[in-house]
Amino acid sequence: MERLVIAAVIVIVAVVVAEIVRRRRTPDAPTQRRFNVPQQLDRADFIRPDAPWLVVVFSSDTCDKCAEVRSKAAVLESSEVAVATIDFAADRALHERYQIDAVPTLVVVDHEGVTRASFLGPMSAADLWAAVAGARESGSTSTDSGPATA
Repeated sequence: MERLVIAAVIVIVAVVVAEIVRRRRTPDAPTQRRFNVPQQLDRADFIRPDAPWLVVVFSSDTCDKCAEVRSKAAVLESSEVAVATIDFAADRALHERYQIDAVPTLVVVDHEGVTRASFLGPMSAADLWAAVAGARESGSTSTDSGPATA
């Protein structure tokens, strides 16, 4: 009987120690969420589908940095580059269609709608202009290896 009591005490102590250790363990770091950037857009969904290049800014009025990104993108408007701003409140359907889950999201697409450069969050004007220039320089040939993400 004495052995049974000692075994029970040892089991209880082991359970208590295991619970203390479990509570002291630091939790694993959260995994970094990967936000969606569309790889292809239907040019008919946006302004000037005939323009060789399209810059789309997916934004929201509640986003502090979106206005800054919109103003940097607006400067790129030309006969060759159409610039569209898609606000979440005004055009939620396009945000949902292209699974935009973070704003600002900016994509540079060619005449076929293939994403050639993209930014999640704010960027410098120089980085944006360089990405657009690089995309335009590389063109949209079938030998391209795929979309570039800046």
